[in-house]
Amino acid sequence: MKAYVTVMPKNGVLDPQGKAIGHALGTLGFSGVGEVRAGKVIELDLAETDPAKAKAVAEDMARKLLANTVIESFKVELAQEERA
Repeated sequence: MKAYVTVMPKNGVLDPQGKAIGHALGTLGFSGVGEVRAGKVIELDLAETDPAKAKAVAEDMARKLLANTVIESFKVELAQEERA
């Protein structure tokens, strides 16, 4: 089973990468872009077949390693098929 863990900086946490991306978009002529936040998506291929257990395992991984929960939040999504 595939699990996707999306990790983002928490609101109020400085995001210099997001600021740089927002600035670069403006210099490239893209107008109308508000705040930009940059995060990461981690794709996990889990052996677990029970969706509830797979989600619990992925959330445990996120809390222990994948996200710094002091400054980042995360969400876990499960998928049976490949993501586009």
